[in-house]
Amino acid sequence: ITINKRTLEEYFPGVQDRKAVVSPLEATDMLGKVDIWVRVDGGGPTGQSGAIMLGIARALQAKDGGLHHALSDGGYLTRDGRMVERKKYGFKKARRSFQFSKR
Repeated sequence: ITINKRTLEEYFPGVQDRKAVVSPLEATDMLGKVDIWVRVDGGGPTGQSGAIMLGIARALQAKDGGLHHALSDGGYLTRDGRMVERKKYGFKKARRSFQFSKR
């Protein structure tokens, strides 16, 4: 697996992120049977590893439709829809208000 022209171990030094990237391949017994090149940008390491995991799962499903059940049972075809909440006016951040002073 090559990510942004670097190996998986170079790009993700953390074990958790590396496990997330290879998990769809392990679930479908395709680890070592396919070569994968990935280009990813934006977000942090955990978000990038999640995006790569989803991309690999979708590519495996497109290659072989019979892998759909193994991938969907593991939850690899589900996008993480959480987004940053926008800042509201009258507040310091999205939910944090300015410090209250009685006097």
